[in-house]
Amino acid sequence: MLRTLFLPRLLVLHLLLIGVLVSFTLLGRWQLGVFEESGRPEAAADPAPVEVTTLTSVGTGFQVEAIRRQVTAAGTFEADRQLLVADRTADAERPGGRASQGQGYWLLTPLRLADGTLIPVVRGWVASPGDPATAVPEGQVTVTGRLMPPEPSDRIQRTGALPRGQVATVTTSELINVWTGERVRNGYVIATRQVGGGTPEPRLVSVAPPTAERSFNWRNLAYALQWWIFAAFAVYMWWRLVRDAVQERRRQGAQDGPPDDEPSGEADAGGRAVAQAATAGDRRPGPG
Repeated sequence: MLRTLFLPRLLVLHLLLIGVLVSFTLLGRWQLGVFEESGRPEAAADPAPVEVTTLTSVGTGFQVEAIRRQVTAAGTFEADRQLLVADRTADAERPGGRASQGQGYWLLTPLRLADGTLIPVVRGWVASPGDPATAVPEGQVTVTGRLMPPEPSDRIQRTGALPRGQVATVTTSELINVWTGERVRNGYVIATRQVGGGTPEPRLVSVAPPTAERSFNWRNLAYALQWWIFAAFAVYMWWRLVRDAVQERRRQGAQDGPPDDEPSGEADAGGRAVAQAATAGDRRPGPG
């Protein structure tokens, strides 16, 4: 069988199979990569900053188009109403609560705008409640940052009751109950520039620009599967051709008998008997 596998025509078949498998596998992997890439969010337009009052309001829903938009807000911070958002990191994309337990706090300070409303502002991140950077800047300030929607109250796994002055989420409905008697705008701003005004400055919380969601292109996944099915079919055809070649070789070997001029075993034995008889006759003595 091994001798059959190394026949010249089968060697060509082996090389062809290797080329087909490598090519079809790579083509399928390429189509799979296109499929995976099609579902990844891509950077969306990031317009210039606008006044926060143009994208937020009191008592109405949050506009989806406003998520992560650059905004500016001018006013004064309400130092006595500052809150700490517990169990947060300096990355807005990281989950809070139990997943970030003990890693720090966001400084959530309400900014009073010219119309008397409050917009919650995440001024930055501190490692502990006693950090000097928790001091609130005084006087008129201008905040530049990205607008975020209110967090759902059940967004994170809570670690238990929090001390006074701390909250688990930045939720407008909860802030209204904490800042009683105030008109609180929907959403909150994560500052992207320091607004310390001479006070110790907290570490800024990183927040990504807006992204555009994309849906998967399932056609590319189908193409990938097609290439791999073709590769499997090529293996099957190679097996069939090799099997047929081996079987044909065996049939030929069974049909081929010994050559015609080759003496059979019986003829050979008869010849030896005749030769022995002749030799015995030569040795017999003649008549005296």
